[in-house]
Amino acid sequence: MFLLLCLYHCPKMKSRRIKLQYVLVLSTFASEFKSYKYKHSLHYTLSISEFTTMEHFRFIFLSSFLYVILLVGVFASEDVSWETYWQSALPKTPIPQAVQELLHPENWPGTEGKSTYTGISKDALNINTIQSGSAFPTAGPESYAKAATGKIPVEQDVTTFFFEKDLHLGKKMTLHFPKTTNNAKFLPRLVARAQPFSSSKLPEILNRFSLKPESAEAEIVKQTIEECEEPSIEGEDKYCATSLESLVDFSVSKLGKYAEVFSTKVDVENKQEYRIARRVEKIGERSVVCHKQKYVYAVFYCHEIRSTRAYKVSLVGADGTKAEAVAVCHSDTRKWNIKLLAFQLLKIKPGTVPVCHFLPSGNLLWVPN
Repeated sequence: MFLLLCLYHCPKMKSRRIKLQYVLVLSTFASEFKSYKYKHSLHYTLSISEFTTMEHFRFIFLSSFLYVILLVGVFASEDVSWETYWQSALPKTPIPQAVQELLHPENWPGTEGKSTYTGISKDALNINTIQSGSAFPTAGPESYAKAATGKIPVEQDVTTFFFEKDLHLGKKMTLHFPKTTNNAKFLPRLVARAQPFSSSKLPEILNRFSLKPESAEAEIVKQTIEECEEPSIEGEDKYCATSLESLVDFSVSKLGKYAEVFSTKVDVENKQEYRIARRVEKIGERSVVCHKQKYVYAVFYCHEIRSTRAYKVSLVGADGTKAEAVAVCHSDTRKWNIKLLAFQLLKIKPGTVPVCHFLPSGNLLWVPN
């Protein structure tokens, strides 16, 4: 360690004598933990005319040591592949297919000569305003309220919300699980951090991605940022993750490093009647749900909502199509907006019975293992 410190500091020292003393001081402090007496002998044998006291030596050593430790920590945490980062944070959890599809290997450190990053694209801003499918992908209670007021038209004749008692073998529902059209990829954390992401920086964001302020794409970007900035409701901890690393960090901070990740999987995306084919499996009473947002690169609205139960539901369609769906039931809705679409469809009031919904493909459910 002291040789590394010398390689950094010695070139900046003009006096050869000071250089020698610096090496000796670092060497001495390295052995000081073994022999306290040696420190005192050094104080009398070394010439320290260029420095004032032995305390100055201690300050230089400790400062340099901490500096190197900080550098090592930064590069160890930032300059790693996505696979290494995931395995270090979640050692017993395989990377789900829904996450792998959002990764560009060439985006990550270790690719020689790579100066640009794939995944940034205006094509990810799907301007289709119709909310299709049984699973409601928008995040935040206010988004449900927008759907209730007609600002987000919802696909008709499909089940979007249901009761927890409906989750039993043989139950039939008309469902539609369309595959996500949002193909925006993750950026490396250092690159994502360099991108502005706030309402106050909206003009800069639109300019950076060549979006006209009056365009539909610009409105989608604005809505995504505003949803991320909305205050949490009571009983909710939320966070918008703009990189794989921040997505993992938030989930691990809530559930620990031994967690499982689930997502809805379906063979064919036809709208049809499905039947629950097997006994419904409860997979957790604590969870973090991450909804993929519409943005020019991958952004996930993640939130831990208390008083929820998560289930894995095996479905078979009328044409034989199989689906493994993730369902979430909210047992405490007392603080929810009374205008939420769920209350209108189920004809109930907030805080009466649990409200359940499926997660769409591309969204992630994290539960403790």
